[in-house]
Amino acid sequence: MALSEADVADHVTRGWQDGTGGSIVTANVDIVRAATRDPRLAELVAGAELVVADGMPVVWAARIAGLRMPDRVTGASLVFTLTERAAREGRSVFLLGGEPGVAQMAGEVLAARYPGLRVAGSYAPPFGFDQDPGGMEKTVVTVRTAAPDLVLVGLGFPKQERVIAALRPGLPHAWYLGCGAGIPMAAGHFRRAPRALQHVGGEWLFRLALEPRRLVRRYLRDDLPFAFGLLAGAAWRRLTTDRRP
Repeated sequence: MALSEADVADHVTRGWQDGTGGSIVTANVDIVRAATRDPRLAELVAGAELVVADGMPVVWAARIAGLRMPDRVTGASLVFTLTERAAREGRSVFLLGGEPGVAQMAGEVLAARYPGLRVAGSYAPPFGFDQDPGGMEKTVVTVRTAAPDLVLVGLGFPKQERVIAALRPGLPHAWYLGCGAGIPMAAGHFRRAPRALQHVGGEWLFRLALEPRRLVRRYLRDDLPFAFGLLAGAAWRRLTTDRRP
């Protein structure tokens, strides 16, 4: 079932009220590409309660294939939507990821924006923590001790999804959002593309202009050819389906 951003917030709210938790994967072109090529990453995505389309090529491909897709739902946008809902419900949030101090700043910004929001804590794990059993254990214990209702994990795919998988057994009633760069965006370290550019699928160009050294290979060498293939495959699926008796 395709969900809008409001649908996601309603689903999470019902989970809090029923005492059930879950995780949300925001599937952009990079995540879809990785999941189609590595069964272990596909399992990480499939293990989430909600998978939403974060990326206009993913939305376009679904529509071309004849599937109902309301609109794009991004991790950066859900950071605000879900923390607003958490404030309304009297719930708490924990921010995990980013450079030292960034998650704390994002928490302060969100708490000021949404009165009533309880920030249970924030933590910026050191580089390579996920390859160190001690580093991963410290991260899990830090979040578990804070006992939040919502955990924003901004570590990039697939690291953030692996961390979420490690966190869930100890905090089964919490909701987890893998939000990528959503935490530094919330902190105001860089802004999103103008809405018009987002709507026509050009946000990746805006991000590329902001961080060319980090993103040029990923976007131009890996994601762009895959996106064209994804759209072509969706068109072929629609064409062959329509021709069947």
